[in-house]
Order: sequence, then C-alpha cells, then structure tokens
Amino acid sequence: MGGSFTWPVTLESGDLVLRPIRYRDRREWSALRARNEQWLAPWEASNPAPGGGLPNYRQMVSSLKAQAAQATALPFVIAAWTPGHREPVIVGQLTVSSIVWGSAMMATLGYWVDQDRAGQGIAPTAVAMATDHCFRTLGLHRMEINIRPENGPSLRVVEKLGFRDEGYRPRYLHINGRWADHRSFALTAEEVPEGLLGRWLREGPVRQRETPS
Repeated sequence: MGGSFTWPVTLESGDLVLRPIRYRDRREWSALRARNEQWLAPWEASNPAPGGGLPNYRQMVSSLKAQAAQATALPFVIAAWTPGHREPVIVGQLTVSSIVWGSAMMATLGYWVDQDRAGQGIAPTAVAMATDHCFRTLGLHRMEINIRPENGPSLRVVEKLGFRDEGYRPRYLHINGRWADHRSFALTAEEVPEGLLGRWLREGPVRQRETPS
C-alpha cells in the first residue's frame, strides 16, 4: 500500500475535528490542562535526566512542528463543535509520533481527553480518524499504542476499537517521575480493510459486537 505525507491536515467526523496544534492555542490549551491536572498527572510523561523538566507550551509546539516538517509526527488537538462557540473547542490532544518509513511503515499514537468529556466516544473516534489517515493516506502499515496497565479509560479505548494486546513492557516509559510498565496494543492495515472509523461508527465497541446479548 502506498501513500504520501501531507502536513498540515485537518480531519473531521461529525462534530469532532482533528487539526494541527497552534502557538495561538496556548491560552485555551493551558486552561484545559489546568482543569485536568489531577486527571492527567498519573499518566504524564516526565524527563528522567537529572534536573530535566518538561518543555513549556511554545517549546512543545515548536518541537512538534519540527517533527511534522520531518514527516515523523502528526501533532493534532482534538476539538469539538460546541453550541455558543464560533470555532471548535479544544477537548484533548492526539499525537501520532515516531513515524518510521521504509520497511517498517509504522507509528505510535498517544492521546488525552478532557475529563468532563470522557465516556462520550471522543477518544475512540479521534483514534480511529487518525489511524485511518495513517493507513489510507500515509500508507502506513502498523499503529501502536502503549498504555499504563492502571489507566482504565485509555485501555477501554483500544479495547473498543479492537487493537490487539501484544503484551507487557516493563519500565517502558518515564511517567510521573518514574519508569513505568506499559501494555502494548497494535493494529495493522490488513485488520481493518473497511476502515477503523467506519467500523467504530457503524458497529460500536468490538467486545460488545462479539458478545451475544
């Protein structure tokens, strides 16, 4: 399967929009993160280097833009059309990173969503939108998502979408100040020939679909 890398790109499904993160999003993004500080803290990436800290907003966006220019990342915000607003409101963030071309044709995906919007189908829809774009437009073959075993909401997202559990990765990433174990989930293009988003919107969670009522 072939494809081409294009950036910037905006993806839409119903009221949900994935669009590039912008410098001018700083105030809205920062307010959302502040409201969700306790919700996100246990899963927050940290820097294991002595005295190392996380980049500020401008540094983060600059780094993500540079990665996109090198065709190694797709840095999106998740936004939703909301009554009373002139443009979609930011409700989370989704980044496709570590894009590898050549014989691998794979990438890693990470996401977070506003706690007040959790359970509304936003995260699985956004993941499905990004995955379809990577498979169908970029021509990638494999998408991987790594999740803390204790992170129930994120685990439910990949389970609903039918990502395969590929096993345990001890001390895989530095999270919230320490090396943390993760579970690795993956999906290949051959497993969703009809498209992941279409399957999700049409049939709902994979486990629910496979379990007789």
